[in-house]
Amino acid sequence: MRAAFYERLGPARDVLRLEDLPLPEPAPGEVRVRVESSGINPSDVKTRMGRRVTEMPFPRVIPHSDGAGVIDAVGAGVSTHRLGQRVWVWNAARGRPHGTACEFLCLPSEQAVALPEQTSFEAGACMGIPALTALHAVLMDGGVAGKTVVVAGGAGAVGHYAVQFASLLGAARVIASVSSPAKAELARQAGADEVVLYKSEPLAKRVLDITQGEGVDRVIEVDIGANVGANLDMLKTGGECVIYGNGMDKLELPFSRLLHSNIQLKFFIVYHLSPSDRARAVATLTRMLERGVLQHNIAARFSLKDIVSAHEAIESGQVIGNVVLQVAA
Repeated sequence: MRAAFYERLGPARDVLRLEDLPLPEPAPGEVRVRVESSGINPSDVKTRMGRRVTEMPFPRVIPHSDGAGVIDAVGAGVSTHRLGQRVWVWNAARGRPHGTACEFLCLPSEQAVALPEQTSFEAGACMGIPALTALHAVLMDGGVAGKTVVVAGGAGAVGHYAVQFASLLGAARVIASVSSPAKAELARQAGADEVVLYKSEPLAKRVLDITQGEGVDRVIEVDIGANVGANLDMLKTGGECVIYGNGMDKLELPFSRLLHSNIQLKFFIVYHLSPSDRARAVATLTRMLERGVLQHNIAARFSLKDIVSAHEAIESGQVIGNVVLQVAA
């Protein structure tokens, strides 16, 4: 099978290779997926560059945790009814050497989730990290029904889904922060009631004006280090900031302001969702996919042989949305 891999950390052009590797066979409890689309996330790029790890976790790594395809073989203990099933996968490269940047992938059966017929494989390749991150941020701790929510980066890979989920799951008002008019239009199409251009407008002041000084109940945050001050200004007393990202390793927080406003900071990473939280998110996501109510912002498509260019596109920071590899010929 054709597979992209690296055997040392470094720049994409220096370390990524594309070669033929042996066809993997599913172990007991596993399925083999014929990969149609492979989703690339910033975490995949940062890991390959050595920003998240300082040494190779395995001698050879086939990258990418997200992907979608068709089950073509099953291991012992897995029902043969799964053969031919369309699926999307999660955590394929998390703690494992074999991700989705290849033609065939074996992984535990529970990590291959049924993909509704009306959902494309390239959309399926966006479910594991972008969609599940956004959905857990909306669902956690009672959800957002009746609440006013700010989604930071409302046109990004995660933010675009978070705007949709908040709107679909009963938020009273969804406010998205974005950096450009083009991104503002994406956020509005996803269901944002209001959009703030944070580069040209005072974010917290605009949000307070929109809410008539009341503030918001929840902020879904992609970069807490950059936005902590604005978040504290626009959160209600007792409000919550759900955090899935930060632009730096260290974080300084104003303790007194947090304490006296009863602000709750809630951090999570989608790789480590509890089984119950993941099951809830997957079930909710499946219902939405079956109903065809979601928009999938595929911003760039590359072939497997162009994986270097795909990684460099993410590194550039210029792509607005999800990047996928089209693996199948």
